[in-house]
Amino acid sequence: MERASPGFPALAWETMTWFQIAIVALCICIAGLDGFDVLVVAFTAPEIAKEWTLNPTALGVLFSAGLAGMGFGALLIAPLGDKIGRRPTVLICLVVLVLGMFGAAYAGGLKELAAVRFFTGLGIGGILANINVVVTEYSSARRRDLCVALMSVGYPIGATLGGVAAVYLIHLWGWRSVYVFGAVVALILLPITLLQLPESLAFLLARRPSGALEKINRVLGRMDRPTLTDLPAAPAAEARRQQEVLAIFRPPFLASTLATSFLYFSVMATCYFLLSWTPKVLTDLGFSTSVGISGSLLINIGGTVGCILYGLYANKLGVRRLAVLFMLGLSTMTIIFGLLPADTLVLFAAALALGFCLHTSITVLYVVVPTIFPAAVRATGTGFSMSIGRVGAVMGPLVAGWLMAGGFQRPLYFAVLAIPMLIAIACLYSLKTLEAPTPLESVRPVAGAA
Repeated sequence: MERASPGFPALAWETMTWFQIAIVALCICIAGLDGFDVLVVAFTAPEIAKEWTLNPTALGVLFSAGLAGMGFGALLIAPLGDKIGRRPTVLICLVVLVLGMFGAAYAGGLKELAAVRFFTGLGIGGILANINVVVTEYSSARRRDLCVALMSVGYPIGATLGGVAAVYLIHLWGWRSVYVFGAVVALILLPITLLQLPESLAFLLARRPSGALEKINRVLGRMDRPTLTDLPAAPAAEARRQQEVLAIFRPPFLASTLATSFLYFSVMATCYFLLSWTPKVLTDLGFSTSVGISGSLLINIGGTVGCILYGLYANKLGVRRLAVLFMLGLSTMTIIFGLLPADTLVLFAAALALGFCLHTSITVLYVVVPTIFPAAVRATGTGFSMSIGRVGAVMGPLVAGWLMAGGFQRPLYFAVLAIPMLIAIACLYSLKTLEAPTPLESVRPVAGAA
């Protein structure tokens, strides 16, 4: 039986209109920008290290500054999506990205660049949780897994295209030009988002801001759906209690909040270690900066293929079952990558396989986590889990930097950073259901005048 859509309560859309497809496409573009923004330090780290004479520990701090900002953004800014709406929150975050990327281009030292990267991370953390929710809510039940997977594909595609651009930009104008490029792209996306991104129907129904009925009908009209004559009855007392922000820390959501948080933490620890350090690890093996960036690009190319395949087959093979296979694959490939000799072709082939499992493991989070929480606290629950994930994303690169500075060899620190994926599998199995029932799912819109 087809799952009910969490987008607009109890509307199990079998097809998607062009309007819905356009929303998903825009979110894919924003995710692509985020992919570039997150990995821009990895692309520029070798050149920054040369110019400022930075050791591995200092680079680990620089990698982690943006990730720490993403954690705080997911914790503090993402919940605004449940308070003021998904749309205004996404717009605010895009402004932060524009300012942060321009600021990084003019940073004068490590501390200044780390501070600006933290600020940029606030926008990335807030925007990721909300576009994840928007895609989940505007996708049809049948195509939801594919749409969320495609959104997550935007991340490696953006990182890949950004990496290609970075190679040429660094060669022509130096590492600062890469940040200017990111700022310009964010600036272009800002007016497009302002004009094209609608407010979430689930948010309008759950929070009922001023003019909610008119806004709902305006969006339904653009989707060629029947409109409402009246808003459904307000939620009962228990339902309203579940709409409170702190509801994610109480039964029946507490266990799921803990499981999704540890799931995010474990996956991000391994993934961001690999995403952040791969270019530097390759250059330390004697390869050029362009080869280091190329290795990172291959990880993203492999991830693009993996995410698409996961989206196509998750419903058929089982979301959790397929996720376990990819997570086991990532743990195994991380260990193998640490053991391989300094051979370009061998490492490039391993990078493709590594990315195939890596980005798909992240996609699992985007597919699973938003379905756990009711619409009124969906951005809050997703954002909180992401914020805990960012702690893992900070710890992964930091632990690797400490181990490198301590003289540990590549096979050992790669093996250590493969362990969190096994913890992630245990967390995935601890989730008894991939979709929590919400008090809004029993509400059906009443057909009215178009």
